[in-house]
Amino acid sequence: MNPRNLSIQLGDASVSGYAFPADHDPYSPTRPKLGIRPRLAHFTWANYTLTMATGGLALLLRAQPFQFPGLFQIGLTVYIINIILFTLITCTQISRFFLFSGTFKASLTHRREGFFFPTFFLSIATLITSTQRYAIPDGLASEPSAALLWVIQAAFWAYVAITTAVAVGQYSYVFAAHSFGLQTMMPTWILPIFPIMLSGTIAAVIAGTQPSANAVPIIMAGLTCQGLGLAVATLMYAHMVGRLMQSGLPDREHRPGLFMCVGPPAFTALAFIGLAQALPADFDHDMDGLLDTNIIRTMAIIGAGFLWALSFWWFCIALLAVVQSPPRYFHLGWWAMVFPNTGFTLATISLGSAFQNDAVLWFGTAMSICLVLTYGFVLFHHVRAVIVQDIMYPGRDEDFDDH
Repeated sequence: MNPRNLSIQLGDASVSGYAFPADHDPYSPTRPKLGIRPRLAHFTWANYTLTMATGGLALLLRAQPFQFPGLFQIGLTVYIINIILFTLITCTQISRFFLFSGTFKASLTHRREGFFFPTFFLSIATLITSTQRYAIPDGLASEPSAALLWVIQAAFWAYVAITTAVAVGQYSYVFAAHSFGLQTMMPTWILPIFPIMLSGTIAAVIAGTQPSANAVPIIMAGLTCQGLGLAVATLMYAHMVGRLMQSGLPDREHRPGLFMCVGPPAFTALAFIGLAQALPADFDHDMDGLLDTNIIRTMAIIGAGFLWALSFWWFCIALLAVVQSPPRYFHLGWWAMVFPNTGFTLATISLGSAFQNDAVLWFGTAMSICLVLTYGFVLFHHVRAVIVQDIMYPGRDEDFDDH
C-alpha cells in the first residue's frame, strides 16, 4: 500500500479527542499538528524496540574481541541510558493506558500492535544480560556480586515462566481471534516466540558465573527454550517464504522488518556456543565419558556454524530488499535493522572466538562498527520522527492496520 494514498475513514468520530475530517490523510504535509496528549494515545508497544536495540548495543560493546581503554565505560554508559529509556517508555505507556480508557486491552488484541507486545519482554532480556555483563565482575569475589547472582538467577526463572505464558497465550489468542491471509504475513508474527527463545541467550550469558548446582538447570532450561523458539520461528519462515513467493516483497515502508528473520538462527547460534561453554568442566551426566563437555562444545560449534549461514542468507535477502526500495517514512520497525543484527554480530564474534580465528574476529569488529553506525542512523530518524510528528500520530503507528 502506498502511504501517500492512505486515508483513515473517521467520519464524525474523533481520535484521542481531536476530530478529523472523513478524508484525513495522515501522510499529507498539511495534516494538522497535535498536542502531546492526543499523541500519547498512539504511543504503542513498538516503542520498546528502542530499548531492545540499545540493550543489545550495550551487550555488543562488552563482547568486543579487541577491547581498548574506555570501551567498558562507554558500554556501561549505554547500559545506564537503556535503563533510563526503559523507565521513561514504561511510564509513558502507563500514562497512555490511564489517560485513554480501553487502550490497554485494545493494544493487546489489535491485529498489528498486539504483535509488538513481546518487545517489552525482549527489552527486559537485554537488561538481564547487560546487568550480568556490567554489574557482576568475572571474579565473583565480593559478597554483593554473590547476592546479585541470586537476583539474576531469580530474574531468569521468572522471565522463563512469564515468557512461556506469553508464547502460549498470545499465539492461542491470535489463532482464535484473528484470521490472516498468507499475503499479509509479516516478520512480526515471529515476535511472540522471541522472548522465550531469548531465555537460551540469557542462560548462555549468566550460567557461567553460577554455581554448578544452579548452572546445569539453567543451561537445560535455556537449551529447551531456545529449541522451542527456533522451531516455531522455522514454522513461521515457511509462511514467510510462501508469502514472498506468492505476493512478493512487502511494501517498501515495511521492508526493514525483514531483518527480524535474521534473529532466531543468530541468537540460537550464540546460545549454542554460550551454553556449551558454560557447562562445568567435569560435566558427564552418565559418568561414562561418552557425553562430556568437549564433545558438547564441538557439537555446539558445528550447529552454530550451520545456523550462522541461515542468518547470513536472511540478512542478504533483507538488505537487498531495503536497498532496492528504501522506505520514505520512519517507522519503529526500522529498529529491526539493529536488534536482530546484534545477535548476528555476536554469533560471528562467538564463532571467531571458538575457532580462535583473528580474521573472523576482525570481521565481527567491522560488523560491530557498521551496527553502531546503523543504530545512530535509526536513532536520529526516530528522534526526528517524534519531533515532526511522523510517529505518535493517527494512522502513522502500529495501532493502525495498514498492511
